[in-house]
Amino acid sequence: MSRLTVFAGLDYATSFVQVCVLDRSGRQLGNRRCANDAGVIDRYLRTFGERVEAAVEACTGAANLAEELSQLRNWRINLAHAGYVKRIKQNPDKTDYSDARLLADLQRVGYLPKVWLAPERIRELRQVVRYRQQLANQKRACKVRVSAILREHRIRPPAGITWTIRWRRWLQELELPTSSRWVVDQHVAEIQSLEQRLKEVAAYIERLTADDPEVARLLAQKGIGLITAGVLRAEIGQFDRFRSGKQLARFCGVSPRNASSGNRQADAGLIKAGNAHLRATIIEAAHRLMRMEPRWQKMTYNMLARGKKKSVIGAAVANRWIRWLYHEMQDQKAA
Repeated sequence: MSRLTVFAGLDYATSFVQVCVLDRSGRQLGNRRCANDAGVIDRYLRTFGERVEAAVEACTGAANLAEELSQLRNWRINLAHAGYVKRIKQNPDKTDYSDARLLADLQRVGYLPKVWLAPERIRELRQVVRYRQQLANQKRACKVRVSAILREHRIRPPAGITWTIRWRRWLQELELPTSSRWVVDQHVAEIQSLEQRLKEVAAYIERLTADDPEVARLLAQKGIGLITAGVLRAEIGQFDRFRSGKQLARFCGVSPRNASSGNRQADAGLIKAGNAHLRATIIEAAHRLMRMEPRWQKMTYNMLARGKKKSVIGAAVANRWIRWLYHEMQDQKAA
């Protein structure tokens, strides 16, 4: 067995992994299909070299495999951005064989577009906060259906008290046709069940993050509660993995998109990228800050005076705030 470094590309699938191995000169040493098992892949690669630098395309299950392989031996293993890898490939044909070779070659020459490999604790927290968002979406959908039934019967709810205790009492006492009343009661019961499950999820997130210093630093910031802190920790992970606040803002999808051409200078809203759940959470936090914090209130008043819309102001505050938060988290960690 050679003690020289070999470069491996792992094209991940649920039932198997295509493994390609290259030496430092780019010569292919092997390219075969292995079982989706870290031990099997490790034994195959050991036949070519003791030191392994590997790349696996980021997809569901790839992070778990990468972590298992890194624990078996002191591998240097990276997750590859699937979209960027696809653009780099200059061939419309797609096979597991060629994809694994491309990943190995990109790792060899140092051009692999990397994705951060989150630790297991962060991946587990992501599962929980995304499950909570699914419940919140279901609750919102039930409310929309109830509102649609009321509109169908041309019933206008009392102004200013939508979905409060008083509003629910009014809904319960409202006279509706028999079938409509039954459907509304089913939706209301489902909403109550979802609200209880959301409370349980919030309690679980609190237990899950009780000893997390990063979450504690987030909770110390004004305008950030438990759920916002949990989402930021789960989706961003470590703030110091970004080189700047601007890079973090782009990752979060709250950076403005330039649409300039020739002499025309214009913006086109926010960039069409990023995690939609993370972006929505940051913009919601920004709207809270616009009401509560003097610094952001002042920025809001100045932009309103210039004729800016509330939605534009919310996005601008979100961008400035997340960039400020990046430096604040760095300073607190250093202290």
